[in-house]
Amino acid sequence: MSVTETREKLLTTALELIWQSNYNSVGVNDICRQAGVTKGAFYHHFDSKASLFCEAAGYYWQVIKTDLDAVFSPINSPLQQLENLIEFVFKSKISTRNKPIPGCPFFNAGAQIGTDDEKVLEALRSLSQTAINYDIALVKALAAAGYLNYKTDPESLGRMMYNYIHGVMSFAHLQPDISTVRKDLPEGLYRLLGIKEEYWFTESATWNIEPVLSK
Repeated sequence: MSVTETREKLLTTALELIWQSNYNSVGVNDICRQAGVTKGAFYHHFDSKASLFCEAAGYYWQVIKTDLDAVFSPINSPLQQLENLIEFVFKSKISTRNKPIPGCPFFNAGAQIGTDDEKVLEALRSLSQTAINYDIALVKALAAAGYLNYKTDPESLGRMMYNYIHGVMSFAHLQPDISTVRKDLPEGLYRLLGIKEEYWFTESATWNIEPVLSK
């Protein structure tokens, strides 16, 4: 492998292992073995596991940004963007075809790691806030279009959306049958956002491609 290929292989391997397990249980030896590279090659690119984790967070974001930009594209109405978000969550974060439910590797990691590495925590906070910014923009668009029952604080409601979605993903891990999740996630978001009932499920998702990370 070239230097560039080795670096990318380490990043994608770290993503896969963290997704399958958690930050604390994945070591440098595990990553090197899975990636098929030496520890010397690892330390040529990264100072530590924490350094790799932080760069993997940035790599992960650049990969899913393509999908999110399409999901929240302004060419779609705010209600279509909301339906696109629901579709994206099910396709990329919650299995619907009897496959393991992956969730979000970095949200999972954030729930499991300690607080002793500020560099790692800052990477997680940055990743979360960047995702929340998409939700905040959607709340503002829904409000501007007159779809909401009440005035709200977009930043607060955007954070609530993010937390609710990831809570549902965690709950889905416990369910052998996710049919209730399929019902609860959309309805819960409509209720949380305070969308006027006459607009409930009146538009459909326009985003229906396979997420980049599932290809």
